[in-house]
Amino acid sequence: MIQTKTRKGSCGIEMSEDKLSDLPNCILVHILSFLNIKDAVRTCILSKRWKHIWKYIPTLTLHYSNFSTLKSFDQFVSRVLSLRDNSIVLHAIDFDRNGSIAPGFLKRVAYYVLSHNFKLLRLGIDVKGDIGHILPCISSCQTLTSLKLSISPKGRYNFGRTLFPKSLNLPALTCLHLGNFVFCAGDDGQIEPFSAFNKLNSLIIDNCTVKDAQILCISSETLVSLTMRNHSFDVYQIELSAPSLCIFSFMGTPYQKFCRSGLSSVKQANIDAEMLANYTVPPLVLLRLLYDLANIKSLTVSASTLQVLSFVPDFFKDKQRLPSSFMRSLKSLKVKLKPLSYELSMALKIFKLEKELKAGFEPSSLIPDGILDLLLQNSPSADVDIVECSRIDDSFNHLAPLSSSLYPEFLQPSSNEHVVHGLQRRVFYLKQVQEQTETYIDIAMEAIVREREEMLSFKEHTMKLSKTIDVLRTATGA
Repeated sequence: MIQTKTRKGSCGIEMSEDKLSDLPNCILVHILSFLNIKDAVRTCILSKRWKHIWKYIPTLTLHYSNFSTLKSFDQFVSRVLSLRDNSIVLHAIDFDRNGSIAPGFLKRVAYYVLSHNFKLLRLGIDVKGDIGHILPCISSCQTLTSLKLSISPKGRYNFGRTLFPKSLNLPALTCLHLGNFVFCAGDDGQIEPFSAFNKLNSLIIDNCTVKDAQILCISSETLVSLTMRNHSFDVYQIELSAPSLCIFSFMGTPYQKFCRSGLSSVKQANIDAEMLANYTVPPLVLLRLLYDLANIKSLTVSASTLQVLSFVPDFFKDKQRLPSSFMRSLKSLKVKLKPLSYELSMALKIFKLEKELKAGFEPSSLIPDGILDLLLQNSPSADVDIVECSRIDDSFNHLAPLSSSLYPEFLQPSSNEHVVHGLQRRVFYLKQVQEQTETYIDIAMEAIVREREEMLSFKEHTMKLSKTIDVLRTATGA
């Protein structure tokens, strides 16, 4: 750590010199830029030297999860936008607010981004509100390389979607994360919302759907990673043309089918499939998805994925049904033994009842008997790793593990190192820890929201089933 010299005060008491505050403004701003803005603002109480340092930070991380109430969060954001030095170039902003947001407040945030976006590199907005306030600050940003946009319609229980703009010119964009959008067909009847992004490297499509057509086109020469999350019952096809794609992830209920062989270039896949009831569509779509991953080398699946696959009719009876290309290049298979969701557990019980087996118990094993042998039929020498985890652990599988070497590196002193260089090195290691920790927290919050949506969906199905039973009783006189 930074060594501080001591001196004696007027009363003879030894006091440490504040060498940190003696550093140049640019170094202190650099240090604070690694913090979320709430913690950065708190440093203003340290001394007069620190009172205005936070105002020059080029990045703004504004997350409601750091506050006890939404009201206090809104007030804090308003103060930050008012007091921050407007002459400082804004490089990144991440604004995440839960619940319905007042149009005036959202408009103010959007206007601030719009007036500071001429060199903006990263933008993240996750709110419930009107995209009309947000779209101008995005479409005019030519330097943007990373965009996360999750916009839900207003309303406490409204899980609808927002119309995605047909034209969005972002020439420098490499990473795109879209949540709760509906894609509409253009004048040619095709839906191809990503064709203008010529440098796109990573794409996340979260709870999105299509309108006015049945095929979503994803065409990109540069796309390397594709992640899809689906928790709806929307059925449509995906026409994928991405020759550089090597990483594919899917979470949720599989209803969307891939056309042709768009996934043939994928080498690494992560699949966490769910099912809310005993439907015939998701299991068959899941099996088709595995067929399409013909050249995959590394596959990670959850226990729920294997259970959904077990719903495929006669899947275990005829091994010859599997094509010779099925998983033939597989080198590594990892199974996440996370507990099954309530909905999938109920679907399994119904399925077992229909098979005239005993009811009222959980599956004897999270992994159906014989299913791993089927997956490894064409790659018997592949490594198999079975790990136990909680329901949300699988959401973190794409993250790098938190390195135990970071802390020793952070604490290791160096007598030959200049104090400023030493500080920069330690801040670099500490930043890695902070970024991974914040990412883990964000994913955990998303998992909690997803659990609530699943329960609401299951409640709706239960109500529909109850009404159906009442109608049948009336018709039969029972």
